[in-house]
Amino acid sequence: MGDCKMAGGKGKASKTAVWIILGLLIVGLGGFGATNFGGSLRSVGFVGDVEIEANSYARELERELRTESQRRGESIRLADALGFGIDRTAIERLISIAAIEDEAARIGLSAGDEVVANRILETESFHGLDGSFDREAYRFALRQAGLTERAYEEVVRLDIVRTLLLEAVGGELPPPPIYVDTMLAHHGETRVFSWIALDAEALEEPVGDPNDDEAREYFDANTGIFTLPETRKIAYAWLTPEMLVDTIEVDEEALRELYEERIDEFDRPERRLAERLVFRTEERAVEARERLDSEEIDFEGLVTERGLELSDIDLGDVTEEDLGPAGPDVFAAEENGIVGPVETELGPALFRVNAILEEQFTSFEDARPELLDEFALDRARRDIAERVEDMDDLLAGGATLEELGEQTDMRFDTIDWNVFFGEGIANYTAFRDAAQVIAVGDFPEILEFQDGGIFALRLDEIVPPRLEEFEEIRDRVAQNWIVSETLARLNELAEEMLTKVEGGAELDSFDLPVERSEPMARDGYLPDAHHALLPTSFEMAPGELRVLDDGASAYLLRLDEVLPPDLEDPDVVNRRDSLSQEAARGIGVDIQEAFIAAVERQAGISLDQRAINAVHSAFP
Repeated sequence: MGDCKMAGGKGKASKTAVWIILGLLIVGLGGFGATNFGGSLRSVGFVGDVEIEANSYARELERELRTESQRRGESIRLADALGFGIDRTAIERLISIAAIEDEAARIGLSAGDEVVANRILETESFHGLDGSFDREAYRFALRQAGLTERAYEEVVRLDIVRTLLLEAVGGELPPPPIYVDTMLAHHGETRVFSWIALDAEALEEPVGDPNDDEAREYFDANTGIFTLPETRKIAYAWLTPEMLVDTIEVDEEALRELYEERIDEFDRPERRLAERLVFRTEERAVEARERLDSEEIDFEGLVTERGLELSDIDLGDVTEEDLGPAGPDVFAAEENGIVGPVETELGPALFRVNAILEEQFTSFEDARPELLDEFALDRARRDIAERVEDMDDLLAGGATLEELGEQTDMRFDTIDWNVFFGEGIANYTAFRDAAQVIAVGDFPEILEFQDGGIFALRLDEIVPPRLEEFEEIRDRVAQNWIVSETLARLNELAEEMLTKVEGGAELDSFDLPVERSEPMARDGYLPDAHHALLPTSFEMAPGELRVLDDGASAYLLRLDEVLPPDLEDPDVVNRRDSLSQEAARGIGVDIQEAFIAAVERQAGISLDQRAINAVHSAFP
């Protein structure tokens, strides 16, 4: 094949899940040039004739590390992350990329300079303030990434070729109509059902208190409920910023400086919550306003016509200055509604004002309590940070936690802690994490809370799980027995009612309220009713009865009707289209993944484990 131009610019395949999996092109150049091993280590393997560069593997590892760190909410090292399999994820992605590239070369597929240039010109990361391609921004971004223009253009060229090849293989293929109809019948079907809720008042006589034999029998049959978890007897010393606040001396000058630093919070001009819809020409903006005024369309409809979401045009809360030349017109509006067309820096636009936020001013005197709290807490945190080394030295010198409580501002206490206990110091995640792993005999060390506090702990004893003494908790056993016995009798009553209905009785013949649902879809919500009623109804046949409970009440449920999707309903039509598109994408992705696997096998894969290990060793 010769040079190939892609219809539609970037092509459809780049929008599929395969490209999410592969991550073939980093639009903002994030990660490019992040690592360079020089000439001594060039590649970590080959797929066919295509080399998997060591630098590419290092960048993939960096990306996986960032992703895993963000997911866990903490920075992790490569040595630890290898246990999660990020090296396999990275190399498998690069193998897939190389396999597609090798296949494209084998069949002679390429992309011309014009196609490459258009792709670069369309990349928003290289656009200036006016929205057009900025040559200097392009060069600067490449310099920051450590790439030459020729190298980056080759990256883009290969990405276009890979995209074109996958689009030709899979794309979005229409699913069989019977598949869509079956899925629609499943998702769009609705059900109508009736139920009777039975609580303690439905019983002819309330359940009384259990006698000793009944309570003891219940206790023996439910020992799991009355077994205490493993308990750790922990001694600890701790210090939080709040504990030091009262000791902080107030610096009025510093408070006033803090007030001035945050003046934007305390002196806020009038603002508007607004949305802005920009048009290419004044004529189109005027036409849109006329359609709004005649109620031919609403504002949301105009946004949808442009292929946008409301989030795309939302400006948030803005000042008159923020809006530039449109500010006076928008702020002249005395109530919510449409303003414009008015000229903006981007062209003629319609604004929708959603809220008017009045000017707010908070004097230093009124803001002082808030500023004082912030100032004192900040000083307390810094004070604690300065003391950490001294506390560590005391512990290293043999001081006990009890002595820390006597000789410093740290407070000493003890706690019988288990995984269900979360009061006081046990409210802190850092304490709970440390309490779970500490062993008897471990040397106490200073640890930190997220709020700037510190603590140290010592495990004195581990008390294994143990059954509580019956005599000590008899009242609680009796209360649990009452709940259990009441529920058992309610279920028995519901079963008796079910038998009578199956014998010909009507649901409303029991002198109990009968509730009936509207047609409910699988993903519907039924307020003020047991959560299992709706999903259970989709397991039943019309006319079927079932008894279920929620641990406190029992329910007699009957399925009344099964209604097929209304094919004239716009929501159903939209759902059918959505299911069809989702299935088409899924089929395309499956074909593309099968194709990638096939070309990987055909090309052959060879990896250099020593080179891979060398890349790993370069990470801190």
